[in-house]
Amino acid sequence: MEDHVLRLRTAANDALSRYEPIVLVVAPILTLLLARAFHAILCAILEKGIKASVLGFLFTFVKSIPGVSWYIEFEKKKVVDKMNSGNKSKREGWRTELPNIGLGRTTAQELEDARSKDVAWQGKCSGTVYIGGSESENHFALINEAHAMFSHTNPLHQDVFQSVARFEAEVVAMTAALLGSTEKASGGQICGNMTSGGTESILLAVKTSRDYMKTKKGITKPEMIIPGSAHSAYDKAAQYFNIKLWRVPVNKDYVADVKRIGRYINKNTILIVGSAPGFPHGIVDPIEELGKLASSNGICLHVDLCLGGFVLPFARKLGYPIPPFDFSVKGVTSISTDVHKYGLGPKGTSVVLYRNHEIRKHQFVAVTEWSGGLYVSPTMAGSRPGGLIAGAWAAMMSLGLSGYLENTRQIMEVSKKIQKGIEEILELFIIGQPHMTVVAFGSNDVNIFEVNDLMSSKGWHLNALQRPNSIHICVTLQHLHVHEDFLRDLKDSIQTAKENPGPIDGGLAPLYGAAGKMPDRGIVQDLLVEFMDNSC
Repeated sequence: MEDHVLRLRTAANDALSRYEPIVLVVAPILTLLLARAFHAILCAILEKGIKASVLGFLFTFVKSIPGVSWYIEFEKKKVVDKMNSGNKSKREGWRTELPNIGLGRTTAQELEDARSKDVAWQGKCSGTVYIGGSESENHFALINEAHAMFSHTNPLHQDVFQSVARFEAEVVAMTAALLGSTEKASGGQICGNMTSGGTESILLAVKTSRDYMKTKKGITKPEMIIPGSAHSAYDKAAQYFNIKLWRVPVNKDYVADVKRIGRYINKNTILIVGSAPGFPHGIVDPIEELGKLASSNGICLHVDLCLGGFVLPFARKLGYPIPPFDFSVKGVTSISTDVHKYGLGPKGTSVVLYRNHEIRKHQFVAVTEWSGGLYVSPTMAGSRPGGLIAGAWAAMMSLGLSGYLENTRQIMEVSKKIQKGIEEILELFIIGQPHMTVVAFGSNDVNIFEVNDLMSSKGWHLNALQRPNSIHICVTLQHLHVHEDFLRDLKDSIQTAKENPGPIDGGLAPLYGAAGKMPDRGIVQDLLVEFMDNSC
């Protein structure tokens, strides 16, 4: 054996003796660097695809040419300045320091004066305000009264504000009952907490899934997979919690492509996502199929019910063909739903739910080594506004099952009327087959973003979408008596866009059009960041 090793050693030395020592040192280093570069290129291709990777390389190269980078920055500044032109004029006269002498009760008049200058949103906003009627009457007034009554409470101090702690527990339990907690398939342990909105609910669900899967499977390089229609809150969660995000295109029906999502699952996958419905098109993803996929791979499944949580259970009771979406589906580990949307609670109220306490425990943060004492917090916020919790409780208690059923009946009927009206407009087509109160539509005959700008000039505030280019209206109780006005204005806007094509002054059509055609999405991202930096 020793002779064999010696012969191999001698042969190796003889073979290498012809090379300079420096070559023998540098060659392995260069090989390692080339291997790492090849690995990086391969990962980029797997993540972005060949076309996007090649384009990314070309744009990086072009930007490195002297003068080109400066020109791009100059053009970006022009676009951002144009986007901010309206905001700058609105900010003139804004206070930058405290008044020398407090205004006292006259502050209320300043508040009223400022509010009177807001746009007229009643009945003309897509989503945004879900409560119907006047701000000073009925449900509006009740919510405001409940909020005012508890506006100085804080559930962080449960020993002091026991009433608010009770309200939160009851809101969570009532919401869970709507979403399958009373069904045997749920396991009987559904639990959760109230949050500040859908984004925080999603952030908590992602963070909890990450930590739960680390404990369960030892995953330290987490990845999650979401459909292309999933909310941008998942992108935020990926950045905040250092999770690799795979955004998979939807299928021809504009719902999650389960087979394609399955191909992205690997040993580091912690979570897949479904929406009920997706924000862009109002279509419910195949939650049952996603549940089977999650169960068979031992990973988490979060269902985004922020929009549908207080509509789909009642629409199902009313006989609408609603596919399964809640904890009755095996594999669903968490759900987010907003009380401040169709739950008609005050703005800033949402609920995140988990299948059991074992999962939810990973949402909490407990600190034992702080000189301020032992600390434990259930959500991202420490102090939380008890007035919002009381307002959500008041909304749910005042409406009850009968109230939500009647509201759902009305908004579903109006949604179907709007959908039918749009289908009768030859220049438009509906995106997919909406399950509830969001109706998205595009056009092959006119620039849909110019139509959106024309609708804005008539006082409507709709949502512009991309991939495909389209707009949508999210129907609320505010629209019950204006749907005919909406369809009439839509027809007029289309006719104007056909007869006088081209952008209107102050419209966003050029921006959306340019963004849609711009292959370097990094520039679009930079524009958005610059705009936000200058507007808040």
